[in-house]
Amino acid sequence: MVLRIGHRHYRDHRISTHCGLVARVLGASGIIYSGEKDEALLGSIEKITARWGGPFGCRYDPAWKKFVKKWKADGGKVIHLTMYGLRVQDKIEEIKNDSSDLLIIVGGEKVPWDAYELADWNIAVTNQPHSEIAALAIILEKINDSALETVFDGARIRIEPCKKGKKYIGIKMPRKNGDAIL
Repeated sequence: MVLRIGHRHYRDHRISTHCGLVARVLGASGIIYSGEKDEALLGSIEKITARWGGPFGCRYDPAWKKFVKKWKADGGKVIHLTMYGLRVQDKIEEIKNDSSDLLIIVGGEKVPWDAYELADWNIAVTNQPHSEIAALAIILEKINDSALETVFDGARIRIEPCKKGKKYIGIKMPRKNGDAIL
């Protein structure tokens, strides 16, 4: 599960959407947003999941600290992605060997200190300025060895890999009235 904290509607819509896309495609079970409520952001992720398959959950929760505390109380562990953290390559085996459900916190412009304190691991993919989207992709791929092989149930569209050009397959889904749709 991924938790995107500090979302700002007008400034972060594209970044937060991309966090959701990366989380989905690399095997996270869902994403929770906090900060400013943004129905368009939630709608974007829900539409992608409806067309390209799932399962993948997406919701808004204004009380991110409460959510994290409950996650931990239920036995889960928390990874906070930060360039100030310990190197991912030094901690990844410890993380992978832990059988707890994982919550990955992806911050916004100014991450509250509570995120550092609540995390079981403050992890950096590099100790240099970088993209939170890239950090999320790297940690998800390192945690889940088969992340690049994820197959999605209920997809209405599928890409056919090809050397040049673009080819997709529309998968016909039955409607309630029996007519097929793409």
